[in-house]
Amino acid sequence: MRHAGQIAVLRFPLTDLTRGKARPVLLLAPVPGPYEDWLIAMISTQLQHAVEGFDEILDPREPDFQQSGLKLASVIRVGRLAVVGADVLLGAIGEINSGRLRRICQNIATWVQGAIPVS
Repeated sequence: MRHAGQIAVLRFPLTDLTRGKARPVLLLAPVPGPYEDWLIAMISTQLQHAVEGFDEILDPREPDFQQSGLKLASVIRVGRLAVVGADVLLGAIGEINSGRLRRICQNIATWVQGAIPVS
């Protein structure tokens, strides 16, 4: 059973929609409607791409890192969102805690409402 906050793996497409490599993604929320689609955010080990105050860093020194299933420090790219069908998810590897998930969702809501300037 999939749930928000779970970390799964899928072949995340590149911005030109060509096929990318298998990457971890965060399941943010199921999309309302008759299909089993999910709003997801990309996770990357490229910490230099993190937008301070917007993206979420998962650090191995933090107590909840172990449950993420990730092997290296990573960034949840809050601005790298997609909607995918559950059938393209290759499996779950872990999850984040509920406080972190709430913070990410709040950053998305604030961004979409225009309170975070686009740079």
